[in-house]
This record gives sequence, C-alpha cells and structure tokens, in this order.
Amino acid sequence: MPTRVVHNTDAIRWLEEQPVLEGCSLVASLPDYSEFPKLSLPEWKEWFMKVASLLYARCPDEGVVIFYQRDRKRDGVWVDKSYLLQRAAEESGIDLIWHKVVCRAPPGQPTFGSTGYSHLLCFSRGVRPDLAISTADVLPATGPVTWTRGMGVKVCEAAVKFVIQHTNTRTLVNPFCGHGTLLAVANEMGLDAIGVELGRKRAEKALALSIPREK
Repeated sequence: MPTRVVHNTDAIRWLEEQPVLEGCSLVASLPDYSEFPKLSLPEWKEWFMKVASLLYARCPDEGVVIFYQRDRKRDGVWVDKSYLLQRAAEESGIDLIWHKVVCRAPPGQPTFGSTGYSHLLCFSRGVRPDLAISTADVLPATGPVTWTRGMGVKVCEAAVKFVIQHTNTRTLVNPFCGHGTLLAVANEMGLDAIGVELGRKRAEKALALSIPREK
C-alpha cells in the first residue's frame, strides 16, 4: 500500500536539512505575500524566489517540480508568480517543460483582486514529456477543495498523472501541504507521499485525509 508521512515542522527548514530527494518529485503552492504582512512586496518576491530555488535544488534530475500558484493584485498592479518562478528556474539551471492554466471562475466572468485562473507550471532538468501523450493546456475546473488555499482534486490528479506517465519517481513531496489533498490523491493513484506542514491541526488532517468528491 502507498505510504504517507507528514512532518509537522517548518517546510523551509525541513528542505534545507535534506539532500537531493532521490526518487521523488515535488509539488507545491508557495505562500502568498498576504501571509507575510511584515514584508514589503520586494522582500516577499525575494523570499518567494529563494524558496522556489530551494525546491529546484532538492529535485533529482529524473524528477519534476510542479507549482500551483494564483496571481493577485496589489496597489493596482498584478504580481505574476509564474514570472518569479521562471526567473528562479533560470538562475537555478532548471527548465520549464510545461505551463497550464486552471480556471477558477468561468471564462468571461470578471474577478476582483485576484485572478480567475491559477498557474500550473512544471520544471525539470532531465524529464522531457512525450508529446504523443500531451494533455490540455487549460483545465476547466479545479475540482473539490478542502480549504480556500488548497489545490483542487482535479489539479492534483493532473499533476500526479504526469509524474506517473513521464517520470520514474514514485514519491511525491508536498511542502506547505495544508490539509493534504495532494497527498491523498497521490496515495489513491499509487504513489507514496511526504508532506510538510507547520500547523499542527492541518498536519493531523493531512495525515488522515481521504479524497473529497463532488456531490
């Protein structure tokens, strides 16, 4: 049976203590600047790229790093997280191998303050997708979510399916795992999963979560 381990600790400290995570791929949603009220926007951008670079450094050549990020507006200006991830990737010597868009609101519906879509980006040094089994660049829905900041089930399934089809890695590492939707999906699809979550109650939920389904 697939295994699941959740470390109740700081994700950055945990990653810094690890060597390259052989046999693993990583999936993450890095915290938004709104969660760091003491940081200026330039300071948060520097933090964001530093953490992204840390994930790139821990990914083996045969693995991938997948990010799920939603843009937000601050003082009338969009903060584009996909741009920050690609800047950090270029500095780290890792390549963007695909970039998908996940609809959070129906096309044509206006949103305010944050985008009606999220980015889903995949980076790797050694993996190159087989174009014969390409998937859609636009995902029409996130699927059920367990909390407002979490990845939806359909997004998790897309990420896990790609790891299974295109890599030899069979463990998914999810820093900042929240309620653990990705961990539960990975287990259901046959992969081992490791999560890291600072909040004790969220870590406990992540360890026990079963897949939420649409009613």
